[in-house]
Amino acid sequence: MTRQRDNRVMLITYADSLGADLKELKTALDTWYDKAVGGVHILPFFPSGADRGFSPKTYESVDPVFGSFADVEAIGKDRWLMFDFMVNHISAQSAYYQDFLTRKDESDWKDFFIRYSKFWPGGAPTPEQVEAIYKRKPRAPYIEARFADGTEDKVWCTFSEDQIDLDVSSPAVRAFIDRTLDGMADHGASVIRLDAFAYAVKKPGGSCFFEAPEIWELLEGIESRMAARGVEILPEIHEHYTIPLSLARRGYWIYDFALPVLTLHALYTGNGTWLANWLKMSPKHQYTTLDTHDGLGIVDVRDLLPQEETDRVLDLLYEKGANLNRKYSSEEYGNLDIYQVNTTYYSALGNDDARYLMARAIQFFAPGIPQVYYVGLLAGENDLELLEKTRNGRDINRHGYSLKEIEENQKRPVVQNLKALMELRNTHPAFDLEGDLDVTAADGHLCMIRRAGQEALMLDCDLDGGSFVIEDLKRGERLWPLK
Repeated sequence: MTRQRDNRVMLITYADSLGADLKELKTALDTWYDKAVGGVHILPFFPSGADRGFSPKTYESVDPVFGSFADVEAIGKDRWLMFDFMVNHISAQSAYYQDFLTRKDESDWKDFFIRYSKFWPGGAPTPEQVEAIYKRKPRAPYIEARFADGTEDKVWCTFSEDQIDLDVSSPAVRAFIDRTLDGMADHGASVIRLDAFAYAVKKPGGSCFFEAPEIWELLEGIESRMAARGVEILPEIHEHYTIPLSLARRGYWIYDFALPVLTLHALYTGNGTWLANWLKMSPKHQYTTLDTHDGLGIVDVRDLLPQEETDRVLDLLYEKGANLNRKYSSEEYGNLDIYQVNTTYYSALGNDDARYLMARAIQFFAPGIPQVYYVGLLAGENDLELLEKTRNGRDINRHGYSLKEIEENQKRPVVQNLKALMELRNTHPAFDLEGDLDVTAADGHLCMIRRAGQEALMLDCDLDGGSFVIEDLKRGERLWPLK
């Protein structure tokens, strides 16, 4: 039974990060966050070959380390759920790819994958065609497939060698997409996030990134099928802000990945002008983030901040951030994306409670539905021990909390205050999703007013001083700081 998506704050978490598994995740939510968390984006919980779940072997079961579909559905009884579908790829360890390697042209899944010998005119790309591809690697995106009969062929592979791209133009893959999405709806997904969606369509000679019109046709087909099940879709795209806005203009929900860096800029410099400009442009039907399982996206603010201001905020990030080092976002620590910075948001703000809470207040007043990453939920600092253990830069923001640690963190004022802000965001009528936002920035202050009918709630941020107030304008009552 799918719960209707609502307007409350959504948590982003792995299945084993707030507690050891899905059962303990439910315990943590029920015990400490019953009123603060309305939705849960459970990051991929299927059996996976790599990338912490983002290289699924199958969608037909839950990784038994985490629990079962019954455990997922139990969380969904009280909260609406978001699942991930990796529309672009599947694990090299999946039965589909392994059967393809074994049986090659006799495999039932031979049309699942993109063989260079069949995709490119002439059997291989020209240097010009390779140059045109929007790549995540310094060469053409492929892996050498070695078949059981001794032959080899290059197969399209955008990300890691375990993440083999699917041929979304193939009827077999389209049928697989339909089956998978229907299964997610059956298990209680209210929203399905389409991970790496923009990479899904490939065309010889093109960028192979957000290729129109085919990408729109794919999206429309998925949206239509899921709408019939009462499920929304959320395409995930990290790129120039005009691309997600083009989705919003067509009525799709999008991510606001520009907000994290723009908010840091405002808090670092005391100048909220560029943040205010973006907030005025932002659509209502979006999910806002300050932190996710990935790093802070820099490409997402291109042309929203002047280049010199982007360079400035990056310099200030390492100057003001706590336990931050440029090498943590480098190839030395396995970083695949040079346009992301690996840190927790709390540490990016120097582990400063007041400024961290101000950043969350700005997020909660922004248009859309706020998402809070589980490390951010507990105002977590950079985990250098885990980072050095795994040598994976993103693990700096992926500390796993036991139930005991979660309980201990509830004693911290910053965690208590964040929970209170979340509960205010969930309950005050001024935050109606279809309401309006007035925003101004001047003299080191950012002022945001949320309006819905006769309701009006004002957030006034002293960006220089690091404090903020929230006032209920209809009732003439100050709601923050807490009394």
